This record gives sequence, structure tokens and C-alpha cells, in this order.
Amino acid sequence: MPKTLCKELKKHGNSAQKLVFMLRLKIPKRMSSKFYQRDTSVWIYRAAIVDGMTLYEQDGVFIHINVNTHTSDKNAHLPGKIYLLQKPEGTFVEWKAEELVSVDSHSEQDWAMISSVGYQPDRGSDTANDQRNERKRYNVSFDVLDLKSFKRSAPNHGWAYIIFILKDGTTYPAVHFHNGGSKALLKQLEKFVHIRRSPTDSRLFIVQDQDPQALSMSFDELNLFQDTQGDLVTKFMKDPYTATMGGFSKVTNFLRDVLMQEDPKSPVEKIKDIIHEDIPGMEINTKEEPGYELVSKTKLPSRPEVKRGDPLTSQQWSKHMDKEGRIINIDEVKDQIFRGGIEHALRVDIWKFLLGTYEWDSTFASRVVTRKRKLDDYFRMKLQWTTIRVEQEKRFSTYRDRKTLIEKDVTRTDRTHKFFEGEGNPNLQVLNDILLTYCMYNFDLGYVQGMSDLLSPILVVMENEVDAFWCFAGFMERVCDNFQMSQEGMKTQLSQIHKLMQYTDPELCNYLESHDSGNFYFCFRWILILFKREFSFTDAMRLWEVIWTDRPCKNFHLLICLAILDTEKTTLMENKFGLTEILKHINDMSMAIHLEETLMKAEGIYLQLKNAKHLPDNVKEILGFPTSSPSSSGSAPSSGKTTPVNADIRASPIPSRSNTPVSVPLTTVGYGKGASARYQPVNTSENGQKSSSNGLSGDESIEILPDSSFSSFSNYS
Repeated sequence: MPKTLCKELKKHGNSAQKLVFMLRLKIPKRMSSKFYQRDTSVWIYRAAIVDGMTLYEQDGVFIHINVNTHTSDKNAHLPGKIYLLQKPEGTFVEWKAEELVSVDSHSEQDWAMISSVGYQPDRGSDTANDQRNERKRYNVSFDVLDLKSFKRSAPNHGWAYIIFILKDGTTYPAVHFHNGGSKALLKQLEKFVHIRRSPTDSRLFIVQDQDPQALSMSFDELNLFQDTQGDLVTKFMKDPYTATMGGFSKVTNFLRDVLMQEDPKSPVEKIKDIIHEDIPGMEINTKEEPGYELVSKTKLPSRPEVKRGDPLTSQQWSKHMDKEGRIINIDEVKDQIFRGGIEHALRVDIWKFLLGTYEWDSTFASRVVTRKRKLDDYFRMKLQWTTIRVEQEKRFSTYRDRKTLIEKDVTRTDRTHKFFEGEGNPNLQVLNDILLTYCMYNFDLGYVQGMSDLLSPILVVMENEVDAFWCFAGFMERVCDNFQMSQEGMKTQLSQIHKLMQYTDPELCNYLESHDSGNFYFCFRWILILFKREFSFTDAMRLWEVIWTDRPCKNFHLLICLAILDTEKTTLMENKFGLTEILKHINDMSMAIHLEETLMKAEGIYLQLKNAKHLPDNVKEILGFPTSSPSSSGSAPSSGKTTPVNADIRASPIPSRSNTPVSVPLTTVGYGKGASARYQPVNTSENGQKSSSNGLSGDESIEILPDSSFSSFSNYS
């Protein structure tokens, strides 16, 4: 009988047909536990759930691809359905994008499909496949027994949402219930797991660990007492203490062996694996570092509320410029940029000031001269690598290795962004050329993986090869220490995060230290490319321009790290996450961090430290505050003045680097077809000796004839 029913069920293709067949057999849709007691019914039930029995289903459930995007942007909301499914292997929560649900239910149809969200291209088209693959990234599927906790939205948030967090640290994007139904799903979940609310965070719910199979195992199955029943009774009568405690000791050994097995991978190896997944080829130095300095716990002042402002507008920008083009009230401009960022249309102009391409006090006329000089400088450096022949390249391993690495990275940098998408996109070649030219500009550093991430948004804003190069060069002056082969710059900043957290949140700091995370390597990606992978393109640009103002203090990006960790503190500690789970959770937070909230919290932490009494000198040094021993600091202290809303938030400017390349005046311009580039380095050092810059040799005159392929250079003048 069971085999016959299974064969009949297999004849019906999809779940709907199987359900109809079951109804004809008068089998109830919802099966009670008593249903398992009937052998025939068990076989019918198991056959019926080959594709999963739906215990709960809700449509109108969206994943917001970018949590910081305004709700009116429909492209940022991915529609789908959420299910609670009973499968042979367990009970699963699943969310599928609406287009994928439609495709799955019509998998045998080759014609174009019409769904509730609009026309879908034919399945065979590249566009349809790309869209489908993109949406599959966001699919959610997990066994409810793997659920560690979940977060719910605040009551006044608007659309209710749930964030599911698994035991291994996997954190899924929030699922937003636009049509309601979140409470119904949680009620269904309560049938399978025990849930308690976190005592420290009303939005966090912890799933109590349980293993019904293990709890049902008898002492006989665990082999706690090897004696026969008669011998055990005799031993218990003679010495009840020894007999009882002997059994308990076996329980202890069982729990120790099963539940406390050590992971064969060391903490450093786990960190290396995560970082390699984020930035292939990137390695970390695993050499042990000296111990951290002890910082005594001091109660900080209460954290003040901070408000953000609106972006700088074109009208406001023009008011800060005199008739000759000089920027007046520079501090006021930077303060407003720090408070609210810049309107996108203005970035192409203002970023050149923030990144040092133009001086703030330059005039319209002087900027024309500067740009002409930088145009010549750029193409002169570009000629240095474009004229390298195959025979030369064979004998130039450093250049060859950097070129190969750049080509590899460019092909996978922001390819989902419309500016770089598609095969044969000319913008990819521009990205490649700028990075190779930077190798000529900075021979010592060259190219390190991660730099393409920093250049990409700049090129999108500038839409010009020369302007993008010089802005990128200015950006690299700020973060070049991140890319040192020794990784001393990265280690220093991670150590500084540790020192700051020791003072601002010793509880979380102690927790991380006790869970093999005191080195803060899980922040590696944040610092290396300045949160580029944590936010969308638009939000990353907003964050960068805020940081470029050098407000309200030195190393403000480290306070941003503290702000993010402060937000996740309850999740990490209540879930009792270890190193592996912390790494996984932090990695899954990408695109799920609220930018404005994080910036407000970071500035609030800054104000706490600024107003704190007896701030340790090492903390003052990190933030650029005046110290009791000024000579101990390697840079000029910051004034550190700020207020929560509309006050002076300026900090001392970052001192210029002594190794900043000196511009080389050129004798000719014009790069049309067949033109030649002649230049005469005339740089002199302070002691009057001749010196070269930008990787040039000390020859008094150099002449390089470009190929005819450079006729397009004039497009950038």
C-alpha cells in the first residue's frame, strides 16, 4: 500500500498537484503528531513532503537591498515570499525572491513569463540569468534548529522586519513584512523552538539551546553505569556516595568530549580564511604582537544626542566662493560636509578640494593652470608604462606582477554597478590604466589588492581619467599605510581600536579578548578599504567625504568601528558568539549597517571621550587631543572642538607628508596622434641638490614618442 501511494505521488509534478492528489485521498493538509502513529499514513505523509509541506506562507515580504535607501526607491526593495516548510530533513524557514518563485513554478515553460511584478525576459536571455543569479544571493533557507536568535524591528519603525541569526554567526538580511504576518510566523516558530527575550535588548530574542534526542537518551544509552542492575544496587547500598558520583563523573566526561571539542583551526587561521574570501590574495601577518597596555576602567560621561544635517547644496557652495573663485569660510564648509555630506552633482568639484587636487584658497585662474600641469604629469607617467615593450616586460618582473594583479582585480571590481557592468566596458580599461599609472607615480607602493575598491567610486564621480587619478592619489596619501607589506599600519590601527574600547566599553572588550577576538582582526576589511564593502556605493561616498573633512578629530574612522560594534554588542554577547561566529556575523553585516545612525553614535562616543576627565594619554594621542607630554605624539594635536548640533567641529589639519611627490613642469603639451612628449625635470631639494620625483630618473632631458593609439588623450584636456 505505501509503495503504491508513493509511486502515485511521484507522478504528479509540482507541490500543488500533490496537494490535490492528497485531498482526493482525504488526507488532512495539517498533520498532527498522532498522524505518525498510523504506519500507512506515515508513508503517505513522507511521500507528500518530498518537496516540503507548507506550514506557513506569506507574500509581500521584501528584502531591502540597501538599508539606507529611502523607501520610495522601489529598486532597493526585492519582493518575495517567506515560508515555514516541513521537510524530511527538518523544519525550514525559507525566503525566495518573487521572480524566482515564478520561475520555479513554471520551470518547464520556455516562453516569457508575466508575474505580479512585471514582465520577465525569456529564461534563456543573459539579462534574465544575471537578474536571477543576483536575486539568488539574497535567498534565505535554514533549519529552525540552527537558529540562534533573531531581531525584531522597533514598534515605531514602520514595516515590521525580522533579522535571523544562526548558531554559526550567519546573519541574514532583514525580511520586511509589507503586508504584515511577522507575528504569525513567530507563533509558528514557537512550536519548534523555545524563545526568550533578551534582558538587555528588547528587540533581541534568544533561542534556547535544546536537543530533544539527547535529552531523551537514557543513562543506559550513555553507558554511564556499566554494572548490572543487581551489582549497581549492591554498590549503592554499600557506598551510595561513590556509586552516584562515579556515574556523574561519566556525565561530565561525556559533556566534555562531545560539547567542548576544540576546533583544529587556530584563531589566526580562521581570520585568514575570512579575509581571503573578502579580498582574494590578501594575506595577514600572523606574527604575534606584544601584549596590550592595561587601561583602568573609568566611568564616561553620558553620551549626548547628536543630530545630522542636510547635504551641502550648490547654492550654499557658491556662497562660500568669492569672485575670483577662492573658498571662504573653509571651516564652515567642512563642518557642513561633516554634518550632512555633499549633493551628488557637487562631488565632482568639491572632492578635488577635499583630496588635495586643488588648494582651498586657489582661484579660478590658478586651478586652470594646476589642472593643465596635472594633465601633462599624468600622461607623461602613463607613457612610461605604455611604451614598455614585450622584451622589456620579460625582464621587469615587478611591473609584470603588478600588471597581472591589476588586470585580475579590475575584472571583478564593482561589476554589478551600472558604470562597470557588461563585457567590454571601456570604463574597466580606464580603471586599469589609472592603477598602472599609479604604479609609476608611487614606485615604492605600487599596487596592492584593495586599491581598486578605493578608485572605483572616485572614477564614477569624476568620469574623467586624469581627475580620477589625482583624486585617487590624494586619497592614497591618507590611507597608504593600510597597504604596507609589513602591515604595520593595519596593526597599529587595530591596536588603537583595542585601546579605545578598553576605555569606552571594557565589558565588550573583555568579552572579545576572552573569545580569541582581542586582536580585532574582524575589523580588517573595514579599515583596509574604509568601509567600502559595508555600504552601498552612495553611502560609501557619503561616509568618505565625511571622513575627508578630518572632523571632529583624528582617526574618526576608528570611532566609527566602535559605533558599529556598540550596536552589535548585545547580539555578540547574548548569543555567546566565539571567534568563528563573530567573524561570520561581522562579514554578513555588509549592506545592513545604518549609516546615519552609525555616524551619530560615533560622534556621540567622541563627545564622551572629549568630555571625560583623566583621559589616558594613549587615548588622547589616538584622537589628536593635547597630551600631558606633547613630545610623545608624532603629530600636531587636534583642537578637538565640537558640539552635538551646530558648533565648531574642526580639528587640526593632517600634516603633509614629507615624501609628497613634487610636480614636474613640462615643456610641451598636446597629445594628438604622432605628438611627442618632452619634459625636463628641474626639481631641487631644500639643500639645492637635484632630485627626481614620481619615479623619474635624474636625466636632464627625456624624450618619449607615444604610439598612435594615444590620439584620444586630447579628450581629457
